[in-house]
Amino acid sequence: MKAFVVIATKGRAKETYVLLDYLERQTEKPAHVVLVGSEAKDVEGLEAHPLVTSGQGSILLSRAGLTIQRNAGLDALAPLVADLPGSEWFVTFYDDDFRPAPNWLESAGKAMLLDRQIMGVTGNVLADGVNSEFGVSEADAAAYISGQKPAENHWSSSSKQKDLSGLYGCNMAYLGTVATTLRFDENLPMYGWQEDFDYSSRTRQYGRVVLEPSCRGVHLGVSSGRTSGVRFGYSQIANPIFLARKGTMTWRTAAKLMSKNLLANIAKTLFMVRIKDFPGRLRGNFRAFSDLITGKLNPLHVLDLKQ
Repeated sequence: MKAFVVIATKGRAKETYVLLDYLERQTEKPAHVVLVGSEAKDVEGLEAHPLVTSGQGSILLSRAGLTIQRNAGLDALAPLVADLPGSEWFVTFYDDDFRPAPNWLESAGKAMLLDRQIMGVTGNVLADGVNSEFGVSEADAAAYISGQKPAENHWSSSSKQKDLSGLYGCNMAYLGTVATTLRFDENLPMYGWQEDFDYSSRTRQYGRVVLEPSCRGVHLGVSSGRTSGVRFGYSQIANPIFLARKGTMTWRTAAKLMSKNLLANIAKTLFMVRIKDFPGRLRGNFRAFSDLITGKLNPLHVLDLKQ
């Protein structure tokens, strides 16, 4: 089964270059890697990477936004997979700060071959820096993957494959059957928060989406390139409501998600936790609720908010 990779990047050319190093060491070599930036500096220096100079990788620019850039990557793959049955290839989406173990692609492909009902796969995240002040360093990521450091506790920690409602967007793969049909919802702009849940939910009409523990890796949680606290806070409310109205997320899940984030933002603002812009997130939450009350709530309104 052929493996393809799409990497949407924003402000992290250096981190993306290192990810290409990891892809070059995969036991199942990617048939092609598409790198999608929104401006020249997003992909600066990537043209010199061996995966690109060899023709195994290509670089393109699109409008900014995670969902937009991932869709551009899927469109770029279309001519490369036009003659392949959808059951014979898959595409993996990695965040530019994700570090996959050498057998990630091989393990994903094997899982899909062994069970033809599997349409989407996400992996076991050995360490996740998104909720820490400094994230995970490159050296520590390598140590986690090699086993020199024990894995941290994470919701994806499992020794067995299991079905999920949604996949984790920093590392997820979809069978070609899905990838030729579905596109990411561009109504979820910028950071595209919960775009992974939405895409996975729509994938479930075709078959299973699963956690595959043999697909191991580390999410660095690099802070550069992320959206502002106010904008992210707005998306924390607007996006779940949008998806619940759309039908790809239950109202119960949306309410739980919003409540969890609102309470966290309040508590961390009061206790002056500085690892993220929690006051900004809280202001974004309140702005979204205000728009909800006035009937103006829309994920795209995040584009009109100040940094």
